[in-house]
Amino acid sequence: MPNDLVLTEKHDAVALLRFNRPEKLNALSPEMLAAIASALEALDSDDSVRAAVLYGGERTFAAGADIAKMAELSSVDVLQGGTRDYWLRIWDAGKPLIAAVSGYAYGGGCELAMSCDLIVASETARFAQPEIKLGIMPGAGGTQRLARAIGPYKAMEMILTGEPVGARELHAAGLVNRVVPAERLLDEALELAATIAERPAVAVRLARHALRHGFARTLEEGLEMERHDYRLLYDTEDQKEGMTAFLEKRDPEFKHG
Repeated sequence: MPNDLVLTEKHDAVALLRFNRPEKLNALSPEMLAAIASALEALDSDDSVRAAVLYGGERTFAAGADIAKMAELSSVDVLQGGTRDYWLRIWDAGKPLIAAVSGYAYGGGCELAMSCDLIVASETARFAQPEIKLGIMPGAGGTQRLARAIGPYKAMEMILTGEPVGARELHAAGLVNRVVPAERLLDEALELAATIAERPAVAVRLARHALRHGFARTLEEGLEMERHDYRLLYDTEDQKEGMTAFLEKRDPEFKHG
């Protein structure tokens, strides 16, 4: 597998993952998905990284799957193709992920953005699940995560028409966290990631866990998960430091342990 499909940069405690398949608009081939999954797993083993930004470039975030490779597949080919495992590995990434989206986030590109924890979009960003126009449907979380983010009716319109929707409309609908001018996109995403990276790492990890995994369960199950993760934090150094600093009216100095 080529190791240049995803380029990783370090910005203090933040990692920037740049997708590097511009000739194919960062189309999510199996090789591309494998490269993203491997890059995220490498970050999970690096304690100096506490948040990550995924960025595709000014023209596109990711334009979706590689249709040329999909056109002749059978259902058995899809079952045995292994991309489900790559998507699961991406979802299981342990660090907070911010999608910095400019231009197209279509199909798998939209699903990849929704696999992140936060989405910062430029004013040029367009999101779509256009699979219906190809005789198929979203297959990497699009029907489920989109409906949970913006409600079933707007999600149904996007999925059944396949038409793109702009960043500002999806910001109002609740999918996009921030919309910024294109020239500010990467700086805004990195600054947001840096803010999260400053927070106590164990608390961030457990809060993220409770939200990501509790949201898909019943309210009762989610509340129990939240309470369990909450109690664990009282054994961390950063809980002691955070509360002591508050009482002493000073800024905390977190050690991320």
